[in-house]
Amino acid sequence: MKLVEKMLSGDTSSLARLISLVEMGSKEVPDIMKLIYPHTGKAYRIGITGPPGAGKSTLVDKLTALMRCQGAEVGIIAADPTSPFTGGAVLGDRIRMQQHYLDEGVFIRSMATRGSLGGLPETTAGVSKLLDASGKDFILVETVGVGQTEIDIIRNADTVIVTLAPGFGDAVQTMKAGLFEIADIFAINKADLPGADNLVTDIQAMLMLRTGDSRWKVPMVKTQAVSDVGTEELYQQIEKHRQMLTETGELERERQQQLYDEFIGLVQRKITKDLKMFIQQDTELSSYVSKIESKEIDPYSAAEEILNSPSLWTSWCFGLARSKET
Repeated sequence: MKLVEKMLSGDTSSLARLISLVEMGSKEVPDIMKLIYPHTGKAYRIGITGPPGAGKSTLVDKLTALMRCQGAEVGIIAADPTSPFTGGAVLGDRIRMQQHYLDEGVFIRSMATRGSLGGLPETTAGVSKLLDASGKDFILVETVGVGQTEIDIIRNADTVIVTLAPGFGDAVQTMKAGLFEIADIFAINKADLPGADNLVTDIQAMLMLRTGDSRWKVPMVKTQAVSDVGTEELYQQIEKHRQMLTETGELERERQQQLYDEFIGLVQRKITKDLKMFIQQDTELSSYVSKIESKEIDPYSAAEEILNSPSLWTSWCFGLARSKET
């Protein structure tokens, strides 16, 4: 594919077009991923997550500036709420990262969540692979403002930074059920505001109860991203975490697990899509739906009967094979 060849040679326009194909779920996506796969695995991925208003975008902006000062190329994936009018991202690249959008060493992509409930669009992994293959040294993935269960970022990052800010009464409540468990680093942003010290104390108390690998003690970094205070220390903690993961072999193990999870997820989505289509076409399977709706049979019993019926599985597999031929 010419677009892939151009992207691998450094063409930014081709990269942008390939990302659009991935976002749209084009039928060319499997071929694209197959071609770029040998060129992936070099970029280091950093996830920035946290509740709305914590200053995630500003932190991304300042971290990018530090990385660029060291000559690194940076890719940024910024997840935004979906526009109710266009279906696209509500916020734009240039609004978020004005000082970087003209920098040839930085590629920024705003992506709409499009109904995804995990804080990131479903296509984030694919877009990240494209940025990786294009030669980016770092990929910064910023989630939309998230709550307790929206933690898809752990499947798309090597280091996860949970960003919190004082002044939000539910800050600890927001993080404790989900975000607290995934944090590799805590960034206490807007640390000049009243309540910052209390927030630090609350997190320290919770960290003492945290169980897990003792090889990494989760640090807290107080930042004032708008004034570029504390961002260099935050970057240093990222590098320390990266070094620990690399030296212990954890980085490779985590990435292998992420690839496995991605593979299972792709298979599940494909099977679910094909099964729904087949149920509509097959009279025997569709009869189960009618029986469930009329309460002649419960969903669990119906599922058991279908799963234990060799004839239905044979019919489905034959139908799938025939649909592929056409």
